[in-house]
Amino acid sequence: MSEITPHESIMNKIFLIRDMKVMLDKDLAELYGVETKVLKQAVKRNISRFPDDFMFQLTSGEFENLRSQIVTSSWGGSRYTPMGLTSSGSSTLSRVGA
Repeated sequence: MSEITPHESIMNKIFLIRDMKVMLDKDLAELYGVETKVLKQAVKRNISRFPDDFMFQLTSGEFENLRSQIVTSSWGGSRYTPMGLTSSGSSTLSRVGA
């Protein structure tokens, strides 16, 4: 039986960026229990199933702004700025599986 994720923990991972509600790739990967690179591979393998505006790369400025707002998070040594997945991208990802 799978563990249910509390509503609050998911809501705390939804950010408003470019006037869109998005979740970061690393947060979605954590939610699915996979590595971020596995999630990105699932997207690449199924890219035709996603809407055009499902995901975007955060700019370094957007990423710095986000990091300054979330001082308790550990961002590790990521070499790339994260991807933001819109609600339609997150929904499609749930159907293709990561």
